Amino acid sequence: MGRTVVFSAHGVSPVVRHDAAARGLDVIDATCPLVSKVHAEARRFAAEGRTIFLIGHAGHEEVEGTAGEAPRQTTLVENVEQAGVIEAVDPERVSYLTQTTLAVDETDEIVARLRERFPALRGPASEDICYATSNRQHAVRSVARDADLVLVAGSGTSSNAKRLVEVAQREGARAYLVDDETELDVSWLAGAATVGITAGASAPERIVHRLVNALAALGPIDVEERTETTETLRFRLPKEVASG
Repeated sequence: MGRTVVFSAHGVSPVVRHDAAARGLDVIDATCPLVSKVHAEARRFAAEGRTIFLIGHAGHEEVEGTAGEAPRQTTLVENVEQAGVIEAVDPERVSYLTQTTLAVDETDEIVARLRERFPALRGPASEDICYATSNRQHAVRSVARDADLVLVAGSGTSSNAKRLVEVAQREGARAYLVDDETELDVSWLAGAATVGITAGASAPERIVHRLVNALAALGPIDVEERTETTETLRFRLPKEVASG
């Protein structure tokens, strides 16, 4: 009793919320509003008696939270191959939702395969993939086309950061995920005339600057900053923090 628990931006399932309430915990709900939107969509589709194809990665916190909204009606789809064999109780009452940190192009392929098999498939009213995730993928795609090597600052547990590495690799660049400049391997720089640097959505900007400084310490460099999209959307603090 009296202890404080913080629900992360990934969100949690109703079971976790009920458990916290039963224990009398003080809750700070830091769930990302975009994730909350997906949870609301899951509840709506479930109330309509639909099978929900949840496109995402098994074991990811966000997927577990979203699936928890309608566990009996939700089926996880991780790739195009699964989309080609998955079944539904009623093929005329099917919907899909997505994890917010997926690779946009891969997700589009999965949705297209599902639509081939389930013409009545319904999706969310607006895209589930986080705008910060999709913006970064668009930017890294542009950078990777002109780079020999791409460094992505982010945690090894960050889904959106790992997707950035995959996007850069699909554009033909060598790409690596690093927590910070201490993980930079100078052997990666062999034959690399142009190095692109980007970061996952939650990585501090200072890590990017430290990577640039680490490269500068190895020899003279020219730095060019590219802006593909300017993000202006701001979210409010959790009400439990704002009111405190």
